[in-house]
Amino acid sequence: MFEPLELSTPRLRLRQWRPADREPFAALNADPKVMEYFPATLTRAESDALADRCQTLIAERGWGFWALDRTDTQEFIGFLGLHIPVPELPFSPCVEIGWRLAVRHWGQGFATEAGRAALRVGFERLALPEIVSFAVVGNRRSRAVMERLGMRDTTETFDHPKVPQGHKLRQHCLYRLTREQWEDSAL
Repeated sequence: MFEPLELSTPRLRLRQWRPADREPFAALNADPKVMEYFPATLTRAESDALADRCQTLIAERGWGFWALDRTDTQEFIGFLGLHIPVPELPFSPCVEIGWRLAVRHWGQGFATEAGRAALRVGFERLALPEIVSFAVVGNRRSRAVMERLGMRDTTETFDHPKVPQGHKLRQHCLYRLTREQWEDSAL
């Protein structure tokens, strides 16, 4: 067990999960707009199980998909962080950066701001050689965040193993950022 890392940016706090996060997280995961690029929305039980997994992984490693709060309102707005993907992906082993925010917090730069803090942890504290991100090919919003974070579109696509065969959301694109690229862009 590690002491969970908590991160702060000018407008956000990335922190360990709390029981009070479960209800707003379930609402976010039940929103068809938020879950547009996932095969289905999540039930309350599925959402709670995901929050429990995120909390457990942070407790075990000190990092993971952190709960994300706005510092001005103390409001839970979603999650963002680093994760070791469970399914075997064509580019495994890897660490990914990922996020999921409530719709009313989109378009304000929160994912990019928190993403930069998470990348800093990954490259400076964890000394990762590379961080990846992936999304459904048509998910322009997430791809734009990846690009704002300095990640490079590899032009590689792959079928995500957790999305059913033949499903319109199965094909994903891959973005990568090496520590060297990140260091060069931070200068």
